[in-house]
Amino acid sequence: MNNYEELANAIILQAVRDYRDALGMLAKNPNSISANRDKSDCERFFLGKWFSELTKIDGKQLMHKLQREAEQS
Repeated sequence: MNNYEELANAIILQAVRDYRDALGMLAKNPNSISANRDKSDCERFFLGKWFSELTKIDGKQLMHKLQREAEQS
């Protein structure tokens, strides 16, 4: 794996952690402004051009998987 791939993976993993955190916070407090903002930011990233340039993963499918994961916990 080259440096570009390592950086791309690190960016994506951080977005996944941020999204999980936002979903967890929203489960406890659905009116949290910061959690809603973070969730929206992550969703824009997962559906955006930059995400598709970093990986071949389908961002929409990833979001749905993370949402189902949050619902089960």
